[in-house]
Amino acid sequence: MINTQNKNAMLFIFLTILIDCIGLGIIIPVLPELIKQITNGNISEAASIGGWLSFAYAIMSFLFSPVLGGLSDRFGRRPIILISLLGLGIDYIFCAMAPTLGWLFVGRILAGVCGASFTTASAYIADVSNDENRAKNFGMIGAAFGVGFIIGPLLGSLFGTFGTRAPFYAAAILSLVNFIYGFFVLPESLAKEKLRKFDWKRANPLGSLIQLSKQKVVINLILVMFILELASQAMPNVWSFFCIERFNWSEKQIGVSLAFVGVAIAIVQGGLIGWAKTKFGEKKSLFAGLLFNTVGFILFSFANQSWMMYAFLIPFALGGFAIPNIQSIITQKVPSNEQGELQGGLTSLISITAILGPLIMSNSFAFFTNHQNHIYFPGIAFLIGAVLSIVGLIFSYFTLKNMR
Repeated sequence: MINTQNKNAMLFIFLTILIDCIGLGIIIPVLPELIKQITNGNISEAASIGGWLSFAYAIMSFLFSPVLGGLSDRFGRRPIILISLLGLGIDYIFCAMAPTLGWLFVGRILAGVCGASFTTASAYIADVSNDENRAKNFGMIGAAFGVGFIIGPLLGSLFGTFGTRAPFYAAAILSLVNFIYGFFVLPESLAKEKLRKFDWKRANPLGSLIQLSKQKVVINLILVMFILELASQAMPNVWSFFCIERFNWSEKQIGVSLAFVGVAIAIVQGGLIGWAKTKFGEKKSLFAGLLFNTVGFILFSFANQSWMMYAFLIPFALGGFAIPNIQSIITQKVPSNEQGELQGGLTSLISITAILGPLIMSNSFAFFTNHQNHIYFPGIAFLIGAVLSIVGLIFSYFTLKNMR
């Protein structure tokens, strides 16, 4: 049973991830206009620059996630989480005041470094969880993403009425208030005797994965997680374009549908994962999640009526059983003083999918919706997601079939 202190800590970690997600989402509605103002360009140029800003963020997250993970193994989770929150707050102020495009890039680079707080927050969850609640606690990360996915853009639209820079100030306030809250309530989760020496050879994406590759089950499940994260890139990169191309949806219809996506994810990862783990166990829940993910993607790819996109969200959202159970199994096989390194390696891999995902999913959609080509299939990105999910299901089955 989790004591009161751990419950308060878990609440803070949930709020940290939630506020980070809201902070990212809150700037989405106004970022194109801010880029246009700074560059005096058009929307096409702003979209291209926005892509490079996202690339800069992903690269920094890829490089610095293992560093922050290793530092949290050396100095503890608490100081790294608090420093990251403070850095994010400063970053949002920096972006709000950015007079030139260069400043905006510096701000996004700083956000990529500090945004690696997901790494340390995940390590914190591993520290304070036991076998009974580990999968449920990791599910809170997905729930926070889901809720943040709903609240962030809505707040961004609201604050955007006060000016294109207002949402950045709002995101800064959220991060700094959470920093102050955490300063007073967040206890350290890693005991002093478990702190380990910081090693630059291990504090990089390649070094951390080489260290983790010593355990076959761990590295195999990390590969499954990478495949599944790559498959999931179909949603953020293609959903809006697919719904416009297939159903001629308006911006409002897309916004409402994305809110439903967030609600569905929050319900599954915030409420059903613990029940599924208790009822069926981690392995079966993982396999079921991958199967649901596959079915959801296949259904999306062949949807030909608007209502189907809402109905097919049910199996897709149930696919959320997979990743928290993967994380739960992996963390049980890694020592407590290497959890930061583990989560850093995982976050780096997820950052790679954020780099590769747009290239694969967006370009495949563009190719198969080009009317000059003989094959017209706007759902191709979802079908790619389904194939990747099947590969992950097969690979995870053979990895875990003999594990008790």
